[in-house]
Amino acid sequence: MTMRINDIIPDIEVVTDQGKFSLHEFVGESWTILFSHPKDFTPVCTTEFSAVAQLESEWEKRATKVIGVSVDGVEDHKKWKEDIKSYGNYNPNFPIIADANLAISKAFDMLPAEAYLPDGRTPNDTATVRSVFIIGPDKKLKLSMTYPMTVGRNFAEVIRALDALQLSTNKGVATPADWQIGQDVIIPAAVNDNDAKEKFGTFEKVLPYLRKVKLK
Repeated sequence: MTMRINDIIPDIEVVTDQGKFSLHEFVGESWTILFSHPKDFTPVCTTEFSAVAQLESEWEKRATKVIGVSVDGVEDHKKWKEDIKSYGNYNPNFPIIADANLAISKAFDMLPAEAYLPDGRTPNDTATVRSVFIIGPDKKLKLSMTYPMTVGRNFAEVIRALDALQLSTNKGVATPADWQIGQDVIIPAAVNDNDAKEKFGTFEKVLPYLRKVKLK
């Protein structure tokens, strides 16, 4: 199975360090960030999980849940969280899925269908399990990002993308490159000028197909 933008995520029953539940149950009616890593007790991922933990108030502001994924087990997750807390001086309160059977990794197309966990595996065996997925309250995949093992993820960009997705969903607009909250947005091409004026008021026509407006 290949997950594409706007596909409904699979409702898989997962085991985490905070209990068992289905993905749809976890998402509920919230926006959700699902982010994965190839192995517990790895250096780059420890810094990343610490960064996510420290952003707890930012996720709450956006009514967004966070859940991690690893192919290691629950007991390893619990022990690793001690390191994450020690590194960032902040408790990681989000659950981490124990994806030992690779169900999540394969369903979200992070690993091929024939992938398996060899004895004595290393992070290289699950290297492609380094992705971030933003899921909407409608249980649809809204955005995905995949990183190599050597590059730490930029969670400021994840938050920026989340803000843009929430705004575009709520207001029916698009956002330009490098957009930040408060900046002008783009009126979609599907909206004609008359309808745009009625909906948004005065707007700037930069090009025949590029119209910008500041939301009130």
